Parts: sequence; structure tokens; C-alpha cells
Amino acid sequence: MEKFSYDNKIVKYFMLASMIFGIIGMLVGLLAALQLYWPVFNLDLSYTTFGRIRPLHTNAVIFAFVGNAMFAGVYYSLQRLLKTRLFNDTLSWIHFWGWQIIILSAAISLPMGYTTGKEYAELEWPIDIAIALIWVVFGINLIGTIIKRRERHMYVAIWFYIATFVTVAVLHIVNSFGMPVSFMKSYSWYGGVQDALVQWWYGHNAVAFFLTTPFLGIMYYYLPKAANRPVYSYKLSIIHFWSLIFIYIWAGPHHLLYTSLPDWAQSLGAAFSIMLIAPSWGGMLNGLLTLRGAWDRVREDPVLKFMVVAVTAYGMATLEGPLLSLKNVNAIAHYTDWIVGHVHIGGLGWNGFLIFGMIYWLVPKMWGTKLYSPKLANTHFWIGTLGIIVYALPLYVAGMVQSLMWKEFTAEGTLAYLNFLDTVDAIKPMYLTRAIGGALYFSGIFIMVYNLMKTMGAGVFITNENDEAPALDKKVVSGGSWHRVLESKPALFTALTLVAILIGGIMELVPTFLIKSNVPTIEAVKPYTPLEVHGRDIYIREGCVNCHSQMIRPFRSETSRYGEYSKAGEFVYDHPFLWGSKRTGPDLHREGVINSSASWHYEHMWEPTLPSPGSIMPKYQWLFSNNIDVSITPTKIAALRTVGVPYEEGFEDVAIEVLNKQAQQIADELKQGGYEVEKEAEIIALIAYLKRLGTDITQNK
Repeated sequence: MEKFSYDNKIVKYFMLASMIFGIIGMLVGLLAALQLYWPVFNLDLSYTTFGRIRPLHTNAVIFAFVGNAMFAGVYYSLQRLLKTRLFNDTLSWIHFWGWQIIILSAAISLPMGYTTGKEYAELEWPIDIAIALIWVVFGINLIGTIIKRRERHMYVAIWFYIATFVTVAVLHIVNSFGMPVSFMKSYSWYGGVQDALVQWWYGHNAVAFFLTTPFLGIMYYYLPKAANRPVYSYKLSIIHFWSLIFIYIWAGPHHLLYTSLPDWAQSLGAAFSIMLIAPSWGGMLNGLLTLRGAWDRVREDPVLKFMVVAVTAYGMATLEGPLLSLKNVNAIAHYTDWIVGHVHIGGLGWNGFLIFGMIYWLVPKMWGTKLYSPKLANTHFWIGTLGIIVYALPLYVAGMVQSLMWKEFTAEGTLAYLNFLDTVDAIKPMYLTRAIGGALYFSGIFIMVYNLMKTMGAGVFITNENDEAPALDKKVVSGGSWHRVLESKPALFTALTLVAILIGGIMELVPTFLIKSNVPTIEAVKPYTPLEVHGRDIYIREGCVNCHSQMIRPFRSETSRYGEYSKAGEFVYDHPFLWGSKRTGPDLHREGVINSSASWHYEHMWEPTLPSPGSIMPKYQWLFSNNIDVSITPTKIAALRTVGVPYEEGFEDVAIEVLNKQAQQIADELKQGGYEVEKEAEIIALIAYLKRLGTDITQNK
């Protein structure tokens, strides 16, 4: 027997970081929810507008709260499943502090407007590089620990940990390719339709392999431990794992149904999304059936309560997701608050509740004591559950109201609600109710923190937990099932996992890039002018894509409201694409055709309620005093040429002159409307971009 100790200290630090960032991330989310009902909560500051703090909220919750909890759960369970200490203590701490520095960098840069504009991948290129490096550190520690194990076979949880490491690395690296312009500014290497496909291949699978697979591994370890029961079915876990990781990677295009993405890619995404029901529900049932014979304990044990609701929420979300990939359902739900409700069933229910259950189980173990108050934990459970219900149900109602109002026609064949703000007014009560639900859920966190602090105070932290186990017999063992043999060969297992996740990505991405007919060009579509490039960058910086789409789908209701439907060739020079995923405000792809008045845009950005009474959009008054950095214009033009925008050689030499000429024209137009503004002001550039949107093919006609 060999004696060794488990490292609990690194688990403790990741767990505490998760709780701290969970409070911060949810507080920011609550502020964002309040802003949709009371725009005054935007505080008239550039750093606190909805467009800037919404990505701060998502990144804080996903990568800080959930990410830190994931690492805590993985590092605790990994050591015990493999009967060994983590591979290298130094790597563990590099991982911890590196991840916290990344989170801090995100918390500073996103409110400052440093963003790529790509959902769940907003962080700029220096931070992306740091994420890749720290992820490699995590991977070395993970694989190194598996190699030095004292258990021959790898338990099911470890399969999911391996898939998480491999797939997130591939997703992050491929999606993050960009062309740097300056220290905190870059352009996506991909453009238009191709960028959209890569982004949602990443975006959907970030949910799959950062928010799902590691937590399935956590479920497979902590749920049986808490219930003191074996996993229901080993065979079902094998089917669950391999089918899930193979199928999941194909499903990304279901976020782009009815868009300009090629039909074959949309159909593949929808088909594989429907297939996902089987493995997802197989995993859910494997978790719930593990509790057979233990349901009496569920009524009493708050840890099991949290875990049961978490697994149930996983089942609900993974049924609803495939249903939303059906085109007839997607036509109703997409761009509405229905999607926000769907996402938060997974986030608050699956991830949040599983984390709470895990932490309630972990703290007494690591401090060598009992939970201070199961009654308080039960109170947290019921407040949290009520919070999820009060949060999500109004959003489902809001989504239906939005869709029905957007699509309704009068008997005369005209849109019944031509003014987009009619819909906004109708769903404002739902936004308030959603904020109340979020506040309930958020309040439960403080009950948990108090309960855990009292628990820690009653015990003594076990920094190094001693154990012993026989050394791993290096002799190759034959016999047993094929999967048992595979579990004893971690290198081969990891390689097969990589192959399984690469197949879908290659089959979807490669044809879209290599076959020209997938993205037909339109001769009339020209690159943006230098001033419009600056305006587009301001649009991205202010997070306008969080509330406005730029994708008119081929529906009668949308073409009647916004104009001709969007075509793939119109986006070839868009780095990044800005199709959006939510319409809190109207679509803007034909804004330059619908509304070409510079004065209207000027008023709208200064005080949105002047031209649009009832608007919940924040004011952007700093755009009138801030000036664009004209000196960086040649660098931007050169960078865009590098990623494929066909600016003529030497155009950067005259770009500033061209910019000034167009800026003066818009300043003169505003002067005629009674507004004096310097031609270098950011508002001039933004107006230039908005006036350009959708005009290329219209002017060609």
C-alpha cells in the first residue's frame, strides 16, 4: 500500500472564488434585468449601459461562477477517483491564479467597451491567448493526474472531464482566430456567413462542453456519493457519453435557422439537435434512477434536493433545445425572450443548483464537520426554486407575446403593430417579474454563504487529506468488455474523443469555406468606407448587437416591417458578423433604407425617448463629446484587407482623407437640421454606419 494525500486547498480556493464571482455575476445580471424595465438604471454612464454589462454578466456567470465551480468539482473528484494527488501542485496554482487574472481582465475590459462582439467569446485577443495557455495548464494537470493514477479503469466522470478539456480547446482556438489592430482591438478572421457558422459552432458547444459535459461528470460523481448509491447503469453511461459528444458538435447551426446560412447546414443542425434528445435524456434518467431506493432521503436532504432539481432542469432544457431547433417552433421563438427563459432554465437550474448541491456536500467533508443548518439549506432550495419559476415563466409569456404581435396582420393585410415599441410596452410587466425572480434566486446565495461560513467555523479545514492505495499494476490486463479495456488506456481514450468531436466540426465548417456557392457574392456590395468602419467598431463597442439583430428572415411579417430579406452576399465584408440573437429593439439590417435621416439618429442617440416615446434604450451622450482616433484608420484598413476585404493596395494612404470628406458631409447635414457637431465626433461615425446599412442592394436596384 502506498500512502499519499489529496490536495483540498486548491479545491477550497476555486470553490470560494466561485461563490464570490457568483454574487458579483448575478448582481450584474440583476442590474441588467432592472435596466429593461427602468432605463434609469443604465446610470447614463458608458460603463454601465445594458450593451456593455450584458456580456459582463454572461462572462462572469459562465466563466467565473460556473468555471471556478467546475474546476473545484473536477479537482476534488479526480484525485479520489484515481487514488492520487493532482499531477503538480505548482500547475494547480498557476491554473487558479491565471484563471482569476483572466476573469479580472474580463471584468475591466468589457465595461470599457473592449469586445469582439461575438456572443460568449467577447474577450479580445490578448485575453484569448491567456485563456488558451491556462486551459493547457489545466489539461496537463488533468492528463498528468490520469497517467499517475492508482486505479486502472477510469470512472465515467473522468470521460466527461477529458471531453471537456479536448473540445473546449478546439472550440476556443478555432473561433478566436482574429487579426489584431491594436493591443485591445481585433477583427474576426472569418467574415459574414462563415463567421456566423464558426461562432455558433463555438457558441452552442461552449454550452455543451463548458456548461454541460463537465457537470455531467460532476453529476456522475457527486450524486451517487450524496445518495450513497451506485450509478444506475454502467452501459447507459457508455451510450450517454459517446453519443452525446459525437452528436452535440453538429447542432450549432440550429441557432441560425431561416438566416442566410446555407440550407444544408441549417438542416444538419436541426437533425442532429433532434437526435440529442436520446443521449441527453439517457443521462438524465441515469442520474435520477441512481436515486432508486433513496427517495425518502431526498425529502430530507437539501443536497439531494438541489441535485434532483438540477438533473430535472437538465432534462427540461435538453428537451426544449431540440424542440426549438424545429423550424416551425424556431420561427416563433427565435429573437424573443423565450430563448432567454430557455437558457436560464439550464443556467439557474442545471448549473446553479448542481453547484449549490455540490458545495453543500463538499464543505462539511473538507472541514470535517456537519452542515451547520440543513433547515437554512432547505430554505435556500425553496427560495431558489421559486426564483427560477418566477424568472422563467414571464419570459416564456413575453416570448409568445412578442412573436404573436410581430407577426399579426390586420384584415386589410397590414401589420397590426407596425411600431416595434408596441411590443416593448406589452412585455414590460414580464421584465419586472423576471427581475423579481432573479432577486429571489440571488437572495438565496446569501443564505448559502451564511450557512457555509458557520459550517466552516465549526470545523477545521483538512488541507491535505491522507489516503492509501496499492500502486497501479503496469501489467496489461486482457479480458473484460471492450470499453473496460479502453478505460485503461487514457491516451487512446483521449484520441478517440478528439476524433469523435472533430468529425461534425469538419463536416460543417470545411464545405462552407471551400465551396464558393455556399456564400454567393453580390457585385453591388462594397466594403465599408473608413468612416463606416469606425462607426461599426463603435456599434460593436457599445454592445448594440445585444439588442438589435441584422438579419431579416424570409417571413412576410419581417419583410413587411423591415424590408427585403437578408442575403448571404451582403455580409461578406462583415468581420465580425452582427446578426444578433435577441430583438429587444427592431432589426437594423435595412436601417439605412428605412431611416436615412442623420438628425433622427442624432436625437435617438442623445435621448431615445425624443423620437421614440416609451423606448427603454439607454442614452449615448458620450458619443457627442468623444472623438474617433483618426490616426488608427490606415491600420484598420490594412487589417481588414488581411482578412479578405478587397481594399485596393495603397488605399490606407488616402483613407483619412476619404474619412474626413464623408464626416464633413454628415456634419453639414446635421447642421441643416439645427445640430452643431464636430466632424471627428464618434456620433458622426456611428450615423455613417447606420445610414449605410442595407443600402447596397437597394441602390443597385
